[in-house]
Amino acid sequence: MKETGPIWALGMMSGTSLDGVDAAMILTDGISIFEFGPHDYRPYSDGERAVLHAALGKWQGEGGVAEAAAVVEAAHVDLASRFSGADAIGFHGQTLAHDPARGRTHQAGNGALVSRALRKPVVWDFRSADVAMGGQGAPLVPFFHHACARFASLDAPLAMLNLGGVGNITYVDPRQSDPCADGAVLAFDTGPANAPVNDLMQARRGLAQDDGGALALIGAVDQGIIQAFLRHSYFARMPPKSLDRNEFSQSLNALNDLSDADAVATATAIAAARVAAGMQHFPALPAQMLVAGGGRHNAAMMAMLGDNLSIPVHPIENIALNGDMLEAQAFGYLALRVMRGLPTSGPSTTGAPAYISGGLIDRPD
Repeated sequence: MKETGPIWALGMMSGTSLDGVDAAMILTDGISIFEFGPHDYRPYSDGERAVLHAALGKWQGEGGVAEAAAVVEAAHVDLASRFSGADAIGFHGQTLAHDPARGRTHQAGNGALVSRALRKPVVWDFRSADVAMGGQGAPLVPFFHHACARFASLDAPLAMLNLGGVGNITYVDPRQSDPCADGAVLAFDTGPANAPVNDLMQARRGLAQDDGGALALIGAVDQGIIQAFLRHSYFARMPPKSLDRNEFSQSLNALNDLSDADAVATATAIAAARVAAGMQHFPALPAQMLVAGGGRHNAAMMAMLGDNLSIPVHPIENIALNGDMLEAQAFGYLALRVMRGLPTSGPSTTGAPAYISGGLIDRPD
């Protein structure tokens, strides 16, 4: 592999919504983005999703974790085998548990096994070094968000919001050439996003998601539950800060007494309310918000964001990026940063005390 200049990397991501694996090619030198390449998606089967769901909240060595890791590895190898031309692979794995307050995070999947199966260098375990240094280990995509804004030739501060299982947001100032520069980025997890909506749909209707936000659009939002939820201690903490997928499971029990439509509408409104409240931490009002992740397909979620915010809200396709593949592309980009010794996180993104390059590199030989 070339030591300098751009190369093609394949990034792979399996998010906390547990829907499947995204994979996307990106041409990058770890600093700038030169081109985006092919992409693909592999959904988890119902059986695979059940194995992963049963392992949520568990740590290495606990029951069901080895089975979950095997599902993750097999799914990623299956999907990556459809691609050619990648010189390196970024493999995030599947987050099962995240507890930075106790200095630990757990992404299932062994990058060494993936490397041997694919005969390619694999960068993985992106979060552990950050957590070990006292960082939150998340979010990890802000430096990529900064590169995307510069790739799109934007010239004013903006917010980039990812609505996966958990929401995360990045304030980006693309006028700064280096994402480590003072004021270039600020990032944190906003709160639950699609995860509680998906869990409700699975439990109540046997469906993976509220397709298009159709059920939320006909439900009534319970404002009392929203106000009680917003009093959770997490929201009083200053960023950077991050969340485990299940951190709010007890708080969300208040939805149990609502009808299906009202529960889903209220869960959707909670996600939007937390994004709006989180913007108080930004150094300045951004010119716009660009939304990626599955949540941007939810018409109710997007309408609620628009109602809560005083700036334009657009899907990230508004600047010709692919909102479904953004996180997969991000881990291809981050893989190159790790391989070239460039920082992947730091004080403004995860709260780590210094800018560090996290991740393990495994090669098939």
